[in-house]
Amino acid sequence: MRSPGFRRGGHSGWTVCAAGRSGKNPDVIRKRVVVSGRVQGVFFRDSCQQAALQHKVEGWVANRSDGSVEAVFEGEDDAVREMVEWVRSGPSQADVSDVEVTDERPEGLGGFSVR
Repeated sequence: MRSPGFRRGGHSGWTVCAAGRSGKNPDVIRKRVVVSGRVQGVFFRDSCQQAALQHKVEGWVANRSDGSVEAVFEGEDDAVREMVEWVRSGPSQADVSDVEVTDERPEGLGGFSVR
């Protein structure tokens, strides 16, 4: 019998389900960032996804109609803070001029997607 909050999947066998992380782990935090500057058309979203996977951070990243990029990072405190630092420079082609960071309540996201 499996423990609640886990499901079979992925390369490692077991992965944490959203129900297993939603607000129950005090070490899990969530930050929403809006990144301005030359951040579209420079592989920002794909690079962000790769960085999030390396840091084991859940969430998503998307272009906004105003030319900025918005992302949500959810995971362990240190990993999320590293992602917030990552967006301050982004990939080498980006020219970040501003980063707005908002704290939010974790929702127990699973995976990291490019929208």
